[in-house]
Amino acid sequence: MNLAPWHAEDWQRLLTRRAQNQMPHALLLSGAAGLGKRDFAERLAALILCASEDAPCHSCHACRLFAQRFQRDPEETRPDGTLAQPHGHPGHPDARFIGHVLNEKPSPKKMYAELIVEQIRDLSAWLVLPPQLGRAQVALIDPADELNVAASNALLKTLEEPGAGRHLILLSSKPARLPATIRSRCQRIDFQLPSPEQARAWLVAQKLDANTAAAALEAAAGNPGVALDLAKSGGLALRAEVETDLRALRDGAAAASQIALRWSKSDPERCLWFAAMHLQDRARALTAPAELPKLATGFDRINRAREQLRGPLRPELLILDALSALAA
Repeated sequence: MNLAPWHAEDWQRLLTRRAQNQMPHALLLSGAAGLGKRDFAERLAALILCASEDAPCHSCHACRLFAQRFQRDPEETRPDGTLAQPHGHPGHPDARFIGHVLNEKPSPKKMYAELIVEQIRDLSAWLVLPPQLGRAQVALIDPADELNVAASNALLKTLEEPGAGRHLILLSSKPARLPATIRSRCQRIDFQLPSPEQARAWLVAQKLDANTAAAALEAAAGNPGVALDLAKSGGLALRAEVETDLRALRDGAAAASQIALRWSKSDPERCLWFAAMHLQDRARALTAPAELPKLATGFDRINRAREQLRGPLRPELLILDALSALAA
C-alpha cells in the first residue's frame, strides 16, 4: 500500500497528529475513484495500530497481522462486480473492514446492494470491547455513501459517543449522499486531482510509456488511477469505439438501438461515461449554439442512465433512452 505522491501533504499532517496523540476519532476521505483513497485509508489504519514510533513500521507484530489478508468464501463483491475488499480482510483482531456483504436469506444467495444496519450494529458492539492488542481499534467503511438510512442512523450514534482509541475511517466518492449529521462529525480529507505533470510521472513509474500515459490521462479527465486502469484494461480502444458510434449516430449512419445493444454487452457503465465525456468535449468546442440544448439533454440522460444501471432495468433499454435524445 504505497502512497501516491499527491497524498504526501495529507499524510504528513496525520503523522504529526499521531506524534501529538491527536489522531481524529472519525475521518471522511472523499474524492473521485482512482485517487488512491483506499490505499491511503489502509495505510492509515496500519499507522494507528502500529506499535512502533516509526509507524507504520511493517515489521512489528501488529503490522504483520494487519498485512495478513483473506477473502471470504464466496468472495464479497460490489454491485459493479469489483471486490468489496480489494486487498482482503486484515488478520489483525483490532481492525475491521466494512463493505458489501452476502445476503444469506434468498436462494440463490446474493450480495446486498447497500451497507445494512446489522453491519453497523455489529461494529458498534465490537467497538465497546477492549482492544485485543495495543490500545486502539480501527474500522474502515467503504463505500460509506452506500449506507442505507437505518445504517446511517446507527453509525451516527457511534459517532456521537466516541470511545478512546476507537477510530472510524469513512471512504466516499459521493460524500453528498452521506447525511449532513455524519459529515459534520467527521474530520474530512478531500483528495483532488494531481497536476498533469505529477500524474504523468506517476503513470510512467507504473510502467506506462509516455505516449500511452498522456493518452490515458486525457481519456480519464486527469485522474491517474482511472488512466492506469484504462491503459491496462483496453479502455482506450473502447473509448475510440464509443466516439465512433456517437459520430455515426449523429450522422445517421447507425441506429441508437444497435449501439445500445452493443454497449450493453460490452461495459455499459464505462461506455456511458465515455459518451458523457465526449458530449462535454463537443459542448466546449461548440460553434453552433443551437445544438447546445440537445447536447445538454443527452448529457443528462446519459448520466441518469449510469445511475440507473444498478437497478432492475435492462441496460440496453437505459442506454437506448439516453441515446435517443441525441438521435432525435
